[in-house]
Amino acid sequence: MPPKSRARWSQRVTETSNALDLEEGVFTLHNPREIARSLKRSAELSHRRKAAPFRSAMSMLVFYINRAGKDLGTRQRATLEAAKNELRTLYGKPRQHKRRKIPH
Repeated sequence: MPPKSRARWSQRVTETSNALDLEEGVFTLHNPREIARSLKRSAELSHRRKAAPFRSAMSMLVFYINRAGKDLGTRQRATLEAAKNELRTLYGKPRQHKRRKIPH
């Protein structure tokens, strides 16, 4: 079993990352547009980020989704996935469409 300090590395990254100073509870919001707006605000106000605001905001959102994994409920996962497209819209980037699985 890994030591406690290693077991919570993703939480430490989320809280102390050089990428963004996140607003508390941003990933628990139920409105994708509110999540995207909060991430955009955080990215644009941050002086510690290393990449462009859009890239930093999207990276933090994807990081959270990936780290939450199976513990993330279906409804909240869908909300966070929708927040990706809202973030793209706020930054004037093309939205991504749902990928269709092609049967073999």
